[in-house]
Amino acid sequence: MLAPFLIMLREGLEAALIVGVIASYLRQTGRDGWLPAIWIGVLLAVAASFAVGAALEFASAEFPQKTQELFEALVGLVAASLLTGMVFWMRKAARTIASDLRHSVDEAFATGSGAWGLVAMAFFAVAREGLESIFFLLAIVQQSPGPGAALGALAGVAVSVAVGYAIFHGGARIDLRRFFRWTGVLILIVAAGLLAGVVRQLHEAGLWNLLQTLAYDLTGVLPVSSPVGAVLAGLFNYHDAPTVGEAAVYVAFLAVTLFLLLRPHAPAPASQAATPVQPARVRP
Repeated sequence: MLAPFLIMLREGLEAALIVGVIASYLRQTGRDGWLPAIWIGVLLAVAASFAVGAALEFASAEFPQKTQELFEALVGLVAASLLTGMVFWMRKAARTIASDLRHSVDEAFATGSGAWGLVAMAFFAVAREGLESIFFLLAIVQQSPGPGAALGALAGVAVSVAVGYAIFHGGARIDLRRFFRWTGVLILIVAAGLLAGVVRQLHEAGLWNLLQTLAYDLTGVLPVSSPVGAVLAGLFNYHDAPTVGEAAVYVAFLAVTLFLLLRPHAPAPASQAATPVQPARVRP
């Protein structure tokens, strides 16, 4: 339940920031009448995300057992890839996203695309986060069935909406750079667990039979069925008896991605200095 909450909180806040920057800029430039185009794009993106999720779930129900395992492995791989891409995209884009979005709004009006341009901007911003969320939730539900994932996801969306509202209308101040940095660390740990699960599912599908000896066995110390084990499994996809292949993928992925995420940013040239993400009263 904790992992879906964390992912949906971050995904929802990213979408809220992007949409909020566009909406705030329209207000600042006296274009309030174009705001409905933004909400149309948001609603279309939400509907498209749900449609993709329903189609994938319906299709997977028709697969035989081994094909089902392969499908789950592919969903887990896509989910881990999208989560990793999300983390590094925001690391790179956070310093310039506000100015880039404002430039895109001005360009939409300059080229005459107007409403359609705004609809497209909002649609692609929210659809990107929505599709990432759909693949992630499918992977989590397939590896950990039960109502916890759905409840955690709904709670994450609710909190992200509340935080977004507080930022844009209530004057709340959040250190967004630090927020995205440390939630990025947790999300990479979740992605590592998904990739370890992919190795397990490929073995169950009969496609991977290497490195199948146990790396360690904690079933007598910290089983997944215990309260702490259940929490670790829900948050980090913890497994009490992983194979060498699963453990190797987990450790190698984290070693590379955490190094790349936590290394200092290269200083931007003065000519490319850009506005950080700071719609309304957000402190970067």
